[in-house]
Amino acid sequence: MSTLLEVSGVSVSFDGFKAINNLAFKIGPAEMRAVIGPNGAGKTTFMDIITGKTKPDEGRVLWGEKSVSLLSMNESRIAQAGVGRKFQRPTVFEDQTVAENLMLALKNDRSPFAVLGFRPKQHDCDKVAEIAEQIGLLTQLERKSGELSHGQKQWLEIGMLLSQDPKLLLVDEPAAGMSPAEREHTTELLVEAAKTRAVVVVEHDMEFVRRLNCRVTVLHEGSVLAEGSLDHVTSDERVIEVYLGR
Repeated sequence: MSTLLEVSGVSVSFDGFKAINNLAFKIGPAEMRAVIGPNGAGKTTFMDIITGKTKPDEGRVLWGEKSVSLLSMNESRIAQAGVGRKFQRPTVFEDQTVAENLMLALKNDRSPFAVLGFRPKQHDCDKVAEIAEQIGLLTQLERKSGELSHGQKQWLEIGMLLSQDPKLLLVDEPAAGMSPAEREHTTELLVEAAKTRAVVVVEHDMEFVRRLNCRVTVLHEGSVLAEGSLDHVTSDERVIEVYLGR
């Protein structure tokens, strides 16, 4: 299988503490992966490195068919290359409608003149409707985003990322604070997205991870402790000891 992202031999220290320690990670172009591990395992730092927020002390982060180094790019260039990230707390424009949020996020020319003179075309409106349907907010297009429930805001933010058509979607704890019905819809949304792009989900909720039905990477002290199906990693003695408890 071809590789979209390959992280190898990556280490980073903060004030002498090794947050990431000789990390290796690979994901294909249309693959779902869950990343789990105890607090302080390096999950957030791992995503920070991929998105260019943190530069590692050593190692390689290679991207795409041509194995371009992400480490030579800044955050905006990495985003333009096709890496989208959703943080734990939803960040949407609360005074704008759902439709306006999605329209703002569409993958269009971002030069100052293009932005100032932007007038939505029919294909832009069609794309917004298509994404709104995908995330389950088609009936909410004219609502202000600030009026949405927590779960709906999460879906809107995922929709805003999908509007940019990323090749890799990094999602941090999407199930936190959601009702059972919202979690179910979030699972469907992410599973559907992973049919056409790579999706990495950092999550603590084992039931949610089980629903994703994907390969799982367990991080501990900045390194990969175990990898495989959820049943495989949760029966690993080391994983039980450091993360799941007895």
